[in-house]
Amino acid sequence: MKIRILFTAALLIGSLPAVASAEHHDARPIQDIVDTAVAAGSFNTLAAALNAADLVGVLRGEGPFTVFAPTDEAFAKLPAGTIDTLLKPENKAQLTEILTYHVVGAEVPAVAALTLDEAEALNGVTIALTRRDGRLFLNESEVIKTDIKTSNGIIHVIDAVLIPPALAASRGPVDPVVAQLASKAIEMGAPLFNQGNHAACAAVYEMAAEAMMLMPGGTMTAGNEKMLQAAMQQVRRSHSPTENAWTLRRAFDTMMGSAM
Repeated sequence: MKIRILFTAALLIGSLPAVASAEHHDARPIQDIVDTAVAAGSFNTLAAALNAADLVGVLRGEGPFTVFAPTDEAFAKLPAGTIDTLLKPENKAQLTEILTYHVVGAEVPAVAALTLDEAEALNGVTIALTRRDGRLFLNESEVIKTDIKTSNGIIHVIDAVLIPPALAASRGPVDPVVAQLASKAIEMGAPLFNQGNHAACAAVYEMAAEAMMLMPGGTMTAGNEKMLQAAMQQVRRSHSPTENAWTLRRAFDTMMGSAM
C-alpha cells in the first residue's frame, strides 16, 4: 500500500480536538462492518449500494478493513436520480468502483490517519488526506466521526460521497433539472418498453431529450450536450423504435452517471 508519512505527525495528533472519536474498548466487537453499519440506522443507502454491488460478502470477510462510510445525508447530497441510477444492474461496475474507493485494505485508526497524506483505496486509487482547522478531510469529504470498531476493521463516518478522480474528471457535473428530467423520462419510458410498447418509450425519451437541448447554454456540460446531440442524430436516422429507445436510454444513463 502506497502511504506516505508526514514528519509532523506528533504535532497534528496533539492538536486535533475537533474530530470526534468513538470510545475505545479492549475487546473486539462481535459485529462485522456490514452489521455495524446496518445497526447504526444512518447508513441505509450505503447498505443498499453494497448489496447491489455484491460487496456485502467482501466486507464480511476477515479483513481488516477501514471503511469511510457516507451517511444517508451524504448520499442525499448527490443530484436527484443519481442513487437510483447507480443501483441499476447495468451500472454495477461504476457503483463498485465508487464503493471500493471508500475502503482501505488495512485497519487505519484516526491517530494513524492523521500521520498520512494519502492512502490507497481497495480499487487501487489514491485518497488524499488533509487536515484543515483541526478537521480531517478525505479529498473534499469531512470525517465527522471516527474509530467505530467492528470485528473486522474500523468505520470512519464522512459527510460526502467520495468519487474517484478519474470518474469525476471524465464526467462533468449535470444540472439537477437535467438529471431530474432524465430520471423522470426513464421512470415513464421503461415500463412502456417492458410492456412491448417500444415506440411509446422512444417517444417519451425523445421528448425529454428535445427539452434538454432547448435549455439555456451551459446547463449541460459540453461533453454531455455533444453526446445527446449525437444520440438524437442517430435516432433521426433510424426507423427502429427499439433501437431509438436504447440509444436515448444509454445517453440518459451516461448523463445520470455524470451527475455524481
